[in-house]
Amino acid sequence: MDRIQENQKKAVNLCELYADDSEDVTEQKEQRGLDAQFLLRSTTEDIEKYSIHLRKQLLEGEGECLIELGVPINSNSKNPKLGIPEDEFQMAVDAHQKILEKIPAIGTHVVRRKQAGNLVTEVWLIRDPPEEKDFIEARVAVVGNVDAGKSTLLGVLTHSALDDGRGAARTKLFRHKHEFEIGNDILGFDVHGNVVNKPDPHNHNLDWIQIGSDCAKLVTFIDLAGHEKYLKTTIFGMTGHMPDYTMLMIGANMGIIGTTKEHLSLALSLHVPVYLVVTKIDMCPANILEETMKNITRLVRSAKKLPILVRNMDDVVHAAVNFPSKKVCPIFQVSNVDGTNLPLLRQFLNVVPLRRSLNENDPAHFQIDDIYWVDGVGTIASGTLLSGTIRLNDILLLGPTSNGDFQPIPIKSIHRKRMPVGIVKCGQSASFALKKVPKKDVRKGMVLVDPKIKPVASMLFDAEILVLHHPTTIKPNYQAMLHIGSVRQTATLVSMGKEVLRTGDRDKVQFKFIRQPEYIRPGTKMVFREGRTKAVGTVLSVVPQESLAQQRAKQKEGRNKHYGKKTNGPKPPNGKPKVEKQLESLSIDKIAEV
Repeated sequence: MDRIQENQKKAVNLCELYADDSEDVTEQKEQRGLDAQFLLRSTTEDIEKYSIHLRKQLLEGEGECLIELGVPINSNSKNPKLGIPEDEFQMAVDAHQKILEKIPAIGTHVVRRKQAGNLVTEVWLIRDPPEEKDFIEARVAVVGNVDAGKSTLLGVLTHSALDDGRGAARTKLFRHKHEFEIGNDILGFDVHGNVVNKPDPHNHNLDWIQIGSDCAKLVTFIDLAGHEKYLKTTIFGMTGHMPDYTMLMIGANMGIIGTTKEHLSLALSLHVPVYLVVTKIDMCPANILEETMKNITRLVRSAKKLPILVRNMDDVVHAAVNFPSKKVCPIFQVSNVDGTNLPLLRQFLNVVPLRRSLNENDPAHFQIDDIYWVDGVGTIASGTLLSGTIRLNDILLLGPTSNGDFQPIPIKSIHRKRMPVGIVKCGQSASFALKKVPKKDVRKGMVLVDPKIKPVASMLFDAEILVLHHPTTIKPNYQAMLHIGSVRQTATLVSMGKEVLRTGDRDKVQFKFIRQPEYIRPGTKMVFREGRTKAVGTVLSVVPQESLAQQRAKQKEGRNKHYGKKTNGPKPPNGKPKVEKQLESLSIDKIAEV
C-alpha cells in the first residue's frame, strides 16, 4: 500500500514538473521581445506589448523617456538586427504616432542614425501630455573654481543671449544687490524640447510663474560658491538641496586649479553623476586647450569614468542615455561669447533622464533646507520631498525641536517655483506656509513627516566612514562638522572599531551630536570636514532618544511609585520608632495626671 502511494506521489510530482515546463514555454512566448521592424507589421499583439513598454518607461522616467525606433525591445538575441529600411521608415513613424495617440503621449524627433546598408534608426523623446501646474523637475548643482564662468554660463543659458566677454550675461541673473555674489535660476522646456524662458526686455527678469505654467520640464540650477573659503556652503548645497546632477565647470585657459578636484571628489563621494563644461574656448590658444583637455581626461579616468567629448547631436543622445549609470562623464567645450556648442548643452539638459528612485506610496518625508519670513503670510519652509506625497490641509509633524519633540502642523499653502499648487510628489522641491509657527522655532535640518512614521529624534548614531585625508590620526572624542542631508551640526566621535584612523582607513564608528537631537534615516550619505580633514560615509543605524514628553511621563511614573510605598523611617538609637515613642510618653503623662 505504501509503495502504491509513493508511486502516485511520484506521478503527481512529474505531472506538476511537466505542467510547469509547459507554463514556462507559454510565458516565454508571451514575453517574446519585439524585433527591429515590428512597427511595419503593426500586429495587435505587438502594439499592445509596445504600449505597455512605453507606459512603463514613462512611469520610471517621471513622465519622459527616450525611445529609438528600429531597435529590438527585450530581445534575447546576442547580435540583433538593427534598423528599418529608409524608404519604409515613414510608415513606421506613422504607426508609432498612432500608438502614442492611444497612450496618450507626445513624441518629438531628436536625431536619425545610419546603420548597415540602407537601414536607419531614429531617437525620439516621449513625454506625457502637459498638465497645468505640473512639470518634470531636475536639479543641477553648478560647481567649479572661482572665475570658471559659472554665473555667466547660467545667464546665457536662461536668457538666450550671448555674453560680451565682460560679464554682462551674469548680471542678468541678479535681482537684488546681494545676489551679485550667489545666483540661482531656472530653465524651462516645453513638451517638444523648446526653451520657454522669455526674459523681460527692459529689466531682464524672468517670470517664474509663466515659465512653470508653460514648461513640461524645468531645470533648476543651484549656483554654488567656487572659493575655498565658502566650501562649507558648497557642501551644504550638495547635501541639503539634493541635486540630481552636477555640472563641474573648468576654464579652458586656467585648467584644473583651486577647488576643482575638491568639488569633483565631493560629487563622487555623494554618488551624484557629473558632467564637465570647459568654458572660454574662444579666448584660449589651441595648445593650452589641448593641454587642459589632456589633464581633464586623465582626471576623469582616475575617477574610473569614461570621458565622452560631445561634438554633435548623436553624442548628446549617447551621453544622456548612459549618464545615469555613473560610468560615463560627458565633456562639453563651450563659449559664452560666440555660442559654440551651447545648443548641444541645452539639448543635453532637455533629454537627460532622471535618476531618482520613486517612493510615492511611502509616508511623506520632507527635509527643510531654508526658512523665510513673508509679511502677511508668516514662516515659509522650503526644501525637498524625499518620499510620499503632500497635499493641501495635510497634518504633518514638524521637528525635532531642541528637546527632540515633534509638533503637528497643518499645510495651508504650497508653492513650487513661486507657483501655487495643490500637491507635491516625491523628488520635487517646494515651499510650505507654516501657520502660527515663529521663524525662530524652525531651523535648517528639521523635517516635516507623516504621523504614520512615528518619528524619533536621536543624538547617537552609527555610521561607516572612509577617511579621504587626515594629516595625522583620528581618535575617540574627535569632533567635526557633519553634513547629513540638510542637517549640519558638530558631532563627537564616541567609539570606533580600530584604535586610530588614518588616511584611507574605513571603519564603523559611533557619533554623538553635541548641541541637539536630529532626525536622520539609515542609508543617508554623510560628509564631514574639519580643517584639512575630509571623510565620507553612510548612516547605518540610529539610537532613538526619548522626547521630553516621554521623559516627563517616566519621571511622573517614578514619583507615583515612590509615593505608594509605606516607609517607617529610620529607627532611633533605642530601637523604637519615633512615632511610637511619642505615643508612649503621651500615655504615661495622662496616667500620671489621673
